[in-house]
Amino acid sequence: MSEEDPKRPEVEADKLDLEGQSEDSSDEGGASGDTEMDFLRSLFSRTLGLSPGEKVLDELTLDGVARYIKSGKCKSIICMVGAGISTSAGIPDFRSPGTGLYANLQKYNLPHPEAIFQIDYFKKHPEPFFALARELYPGQFKPTVCHYFMKLLKDKGLLQRCYSQNIDTLERVAGLEGGDLIEAHGTFHTSHCVSFLCRKEFSMDWMKDKIFSEDIPKCDTCGNLVKPDIVFFGENLPARFFTSVQADFPHCDLLIIMGTSLQVQPFASLVSKVTNSCPRLLINMEKTGQSEFGMGLFGFGGGMDFDSDKAYRDVAHISSCDDGCMALAGLLGWKAELEEMVKLEHGLIDSKDSKKKEKEAKQSSESTGVDTGK
Repeated sequence: MSEEDPKRPEVEADKLDLEGQSEDSSDEGGASGDTEMDFLRSLFSRTLGLSPGEKVLDELTLDGVARYIKSGKCKSIICMVGAGISTSAGIPDFRSPGTGLYANLQKYNLPHPEAIFQIDYFKKHPEPFFALARELYPGQFKPTVCHYFMKLLKDKGLLQRCYSQNIDTLERVAGLEGGDLIEAHGTFHTSHCVSFLCRKEFSMDWMKDKIFSEDIPKCDTCGNLVKPDIVFFGENLPARFFTSVQADFPHCDLLIIMGTSLQVQPFASLVSKVTNSCPRLLINMEKTGQSEFGMGLFGFGGGMDFDSDKAYRDVAHISSCDDGCMALAGLLGWKAELEEMVKLEHGLIDSKDSKKKEKEAKQSSESTGVDTGK
């Protein structure tokens, strides 16, 4: 998402008279350098609107975040989540060496791993994507502790929105509804004909039947391919993503980022859309999303800053997403509630799956009896 460049304000009165300095002024050393750096920080901050905001957290730790939430000052939390929140459900992420999705696609004979999610390649060779879809299809996995932590935030009236890169629909299974959720990279929930002249919509059940019968889904109106409404490389993100970002992020009191490498744009840029005073918590297996060198050098910028002497709002909790959410729930006094929610919801899913399998087995038995004349 592009933004217009801000107009440059007048800065003549703030210019340093560097030309008038003597070459012998080197004895001022570090003091002179500090003055020049302070000037540059001030100049860039005013010009680009990047001056540091108010420090809200009393400590840049998970405890500090918990105290902020408990203070009552934090009323609107946005979660940004990626594939890392679903790995404990058995769904591989994309980039982990050895175990990630991209590292295990050799069997599909792709020109490169990302091709399986490129729209031009899909239109010519849809078979690899639908073979992968059979392995990863929504409905075969249970939401994780992290998913239910976000549901708990919703129940507490604290979740403004969840922005997800995931297409596994586990946020929905956990109880987040359409209004709670921005599926930035689309969803399996609906599918459409790829023809711009047709664009007929198909249901999730229709697509599931096609995928598991190993048929390549074709439109019954025009004969073109039908694709789940997930965003492939080469396609635009949903319009709702952009309109919601503009409405949500200026009002965010806490941004929680979980299970994402923050390498895919424009999703990764969302960390810079909150105000300069908004705390940002990363729960991930490694630090990510940090400022580029040039911006970090001046002590500002939209990227995450965990370690510099200018850090004032960003917290990195290095752990699995489930462990991090459970730790935060414990600090908030919600641990027992979260554990009970996970136990209850998983039990309901198991019960539903069991009844479904019994029904399918009964139907299969009845069908076999009819076929054999019994």
